[in-house]
Amino acid sequence: MTVHFVGAGPGAADLLTVRATNLLAAADVVLYPGTYLDPDVLSHASPDAELVDTQGLDLDQIAARIVEAHAVGDDVVRLASGDLSIYSALAEQTRRLDAAGVAWDVTPGVPAYAAAAAVVGRELTVPLISQSVVLTRTQARSTAMQPTENLGAFAATRATLVLHLAITKTRALMDDVISDYGADCPVIVVYRASQPDQQILRGTVSTIANLVDNAGLKQAAVILVGWALDPAVGGESFLYDPARERRGIS
Repeated sequence: MTVHFVGAGPGAADLLTVRATNLLAAADVVLYPGTYLDPDVLSHASPDAELVDTQGLDLDQIAARIVEAHAVGDDVVRLASGDLSIYSALAEQTRRLDAAGVAWDVTPGVPAYAAAAAVVGRELTVPLISQSVVLTRTQARSTAMQPTENLGAFAATRATLVLHLAITKTRALMDDVISDYGADCPVIVVYRASQPDQQILRGTVSTIANLVDNAGLKQAAVILVGWALDPAVGGESFLYDPARERRGIS
């Protein structure tokens, strides 16, 4: 048997991949992060599946439950919010499974930042404005970050910033980026993108912290920072330039 780590996307039940829904339907045991997931996501699971909410479990308890289910021949799905490539604890969990001799694989999901960009209708890489995206977070009640990963260093690139797990420190973060992006640089906060209680806050580097405070947001929000968010600026892609030479396929 194989344990399947599955990206559940931003939380909406209809933003899972076909592979993800098939794996959920076949699973005997589904472990899921109840803090971040819309309960409707679990409608893809079999009515006979055992559902395990992991928000009250530590990493060793989660791994032990997976190993236990695997040992008796159960098909296991471990759901993660968004995509497993970032902030999913995939590395820690799979180290434990490797040590226990348990096979596993990964099914990607729609990442939260992509869902956030989609609901506000913005491309994060706009020609002549920004061709890079920095995905990062901040230090709060969380794992320590490397000293080289400070926000000031990332802000110096003036790339589009995507700040995860950072909503409670919005004001301090804007202080870190204001010298590089400017007070009027657009900032968009998307809370629970794609879920029924989704909220969107639009402001600037100088105003967004007050908007976040007034909304009372404490978790599950993505902060987007950058001039690419302004629909009035930007050039056009050389790829689609009518003057660009195009070679036919022979």
